[in-house]
Amino acid sequence: MSNSGSDFSTLGGPAKHSLSPDLYTPSPSLFLRSQRRVFAMVASRMFRPTSRLVSASIARPALRFRPVAVSRHYATQGGVKEMTVREALNEAMAEEMERNDKVFVLGEEVAQYNGAYKVTKGLLDRFGEKRVIDSPITESGFTGLTVGAALAGLHPVCEFMTFNFAMQAIDQIINSAAKTHYMSGGIQPCNITFRGPNGFAAGVAAQHSQDYSAWYGSIPGLKVVSPYSAEDAKGLMKAAIRDPNPVVVLENELLYGLSFPMSEEAQKDDFVIPFGKAKIERPGKDLTIVTLSRCVGQSLVAAEKLKQKYGIEAEVINLRSIKPLDVESIVKSVKKTGHMMAVESGFPSFGVGAELIALTAEYAWDYLQAPPVRVTGAEVPTPYAQKLEEMSFPTEDLIVDYAAKLLRA
Repeated sequence: MSNSGSDFSTLGGPAKHSLSPDLYTPSPSLFLRSQRRVFAMVASRMFRPTSRLVSASIARPALRFRPVAVSRHYATQGGVKEMTVREALNEAMAEEMERNDKVFVLGEEVAQYNGAYKVTKGLLDRFGEKRVIDSPITESGFTGLTVGAALAGLHPVCEFMTFNFAMQAIDQIINSAAKTHYMSGGIQPCNITFRGPNGFAAGVAAQHSQDYSAWYGSIPGLKVVSPYSAEDAKGLMKAAIRDPNPVVVLENELLYGLSFPMSEEAQKDDFVIPFGKAKIERPGKDLTIVTLSRCVGQSLVAAEKLKQKYGIEAEVINLRSIKPLDVESIVKSVKKTGHMMAVESGFPSFGVGAELIALTAEYAWDYLQAPPVRVTGAEVPTPYAQKLEEMSFPTEDLIVDYAAKLLRA
């Protein structure tokens, strides 16, 4: 056996590893073909997601009309105003920073750029550079810094540009933040809020589209929430900042620009949504759909289609809180409807839907008239190609099809 690292004769020809111009200078025709491909890719990236984001972000008619929104439980009763999810998150942080001078915000571009998604807009001007801090592009570094600040008694809000990047800081989140309270015998709290976009976002492929709900939901010591509406966003964010435990707030990029009604109650400074309390977004008697985040909106539209096409009245439950989970509300609904469907954008294996179905089987088995089903993301890294991407996540029509088969409509 040759001990030479440059012997490639077994590949059918002489070794070529010098930087010869003959090997690396493309022909004019090859250059033009490559240039056209690059232009096509750039155009696709620039313009394709825009149209998709617009269609994904336009508020449904039911959300535009306040009386209908209130009657369908999109908002609580009372005087309402419109607010986007982005504005609700911003207002929640601002109110908590006014309330408690230990609260500060740190992350990439949160200060002078107002946040990658403008969620922190205006906070720097209002609270100054000591409380709204731009970090270097090093998730492990600034997450460790904020965890240390929390252990020292401050209440940091740590923003990730996307939770996909939080994988760089998973040691600080899980081994430091989540475990310290338990390992200290309850002596050392860690009041920190991790927030940022999570899950499906059009046209950003495998490394920017993963749903981490099940990842964080499986970790003892973490509380995990995932808001859908503006009221959810404000109430859960304020609860997260006030909680003495580390809380993961999983937002969704495609929801930031959506407007929702905000009740008079939600407009108050002391409005907080308790963890572990789901919300019935739409009452029904035939089928229980348990879902979260962006899939709540899809499930609501699917429920209307089920009613119009099959006469099926589906009850849609917005989890809001992944951990702790409102098992009582889910079981109560399943006992009423006899049918259960879980809808999520995460992977099917060991996912949120799998946990929901396991709990349903454990606590409501005798009330089920058919096996529970789940509609999930595909068991594949998110493709960039638009058609493949569309096949990788739940759609309204897919929810309708699964529901119809479940009830054999």
